Amino acid sequence: MIKKFLLSSFILLSLHSFAQEGTASPYSYYGIGVVKFQGTVENKSMGGLGILPDSIHMNLQNPASLSALKLTTYGIGGTYNTLKLKNETTTEKARRTTLDYLAMAFPAGKLGLSLGLMPYSSVGYKIKSEKNITLPSSQIVSEISSNYGSGGVNKVFVGAGYEVTPKLSVGADLGYNFGKIETNSVYSRSDIQLATMEVNTSALNGLSFNTGAIYKSKLKKYDLVSSVTFSPGTNLKSKNTRTTSTIPYTPTVGRSVEVPVADSNIKIPTKFAFGAGLGHIKKWFVGFETTFQGVSNSGNAYASNVSFESATKIALGGYYTPNYNSFSNYLNKITYRAGFRHENTGLVINSKSINDTALTLGFGMPVGGNFSNVNVGLEYGKRGTTNVGLIQENYLNISVGLSFNDRWFVKRKYD
Repeated sequence: MIKKFLLSSFILLSLHSFAQEGTASPYSYYGIGVVKFQGTVENKSMGGLGILPDSIHMNLQNPASLSALKLTTYGIGGTYNTLKLKNETTTEKARRTTLDYLAMAFPAGKLGLSLGLMPYSSVGYKIKSEKNITLPSSQIVSEISSNYGSGGVNKVFVGAGYEVTPKLSVGADLGYNFGKIETNSVYSRSDIQLATMEVNTSALNGLSFNTGAIYKSKLKKYDLVSSVTFSPGTNLKSKNTRTTSTIPYTPTVGRSVEVPVADSNIKIPTKFAFGAGLGHIKKWFVGFETTFQGVSNSGNAYASNVSFESATKIALGGYYTPNYNSFSNYLNKITYRAGFRHENTGLVINSKSINDTALTLGFGMPVGGNFSNVNVGLEYGKRGTTNVGLIQENYLNISVGLSFNDRWFVKRKYD
């Protein structure tokens, strides 16, 4: 009863939370926003490593891992983000709280199935610049430019993984992506009575597909795991509208005009990832994963001074559990996780590639029976640079994930 109540509450919470600004990054101005991590708190705490099959945890990055599940699993995760933004002259701070995923998965023999909801990308920025200009008449006036953005793309997905042999599993998931992005630009001058505002809106939707495989073997006394995923490129349809106004708008002052803007397609590029690692699965594990992504054309209809290139990411991480079956020492049952990641995001501004680097740390704490647990993750990183007039972001993410486990489809021995 408690689990059903919590799950219902989480669903209601998610419908509200996914509609909020999921980032405060000025880099979310470009394209469809900042692409979110597409995995659980457990994977995020290991630098984003997504190569492991697990009998009690969901791995949302590689659908082949679903075949390893032994229990039905409900998962939800959220993040509290603190962000320090700085350029060559100014420093600002921002905070955001977001819901990262809501999902469930369950085993059915050699088959594992999943469904869920998560944000794919987020837009949320506020940028204001002010400068003085000198007119030919020697008059000095103030020029103010303000830019605001919100929205993003969400993804509903279903997935399946199948155990072909005890060593090999394959899987696939299908996602429907949808959302709306709105950007506002306001320009004003102290010598002009009315300001000018431009509002751009993009309504996006489209399908995405992801496939994966996991191979398990032995290397002497160690468990060896290798993983591969492939996501073919796909298009999101973007219905674009633009409105220009002079403000304040009243029946006698100012006017609003809708400007025709052509609809467009935004390409989510092909992505390929592979990784491997070794250890004793119930005790410890270390591994790496490398991701390659093609060139995107996800610049929206309104961005300028931006281009895109191939993106790459490398993740290193692992975990250690002193004794998952300990009865006398709770600290021995905790899973300790750590990792590192570095990625070239594929975004190029002012001819400068935007990189993102982070260190991660996490803890998996068992609660109750049936292997349910609370997972806490910390991520400290840096995105961007203060060179060539850009902004550097230093961020700290505190993530919490809840994983409830239950047993379904058990045949009763007694009536």
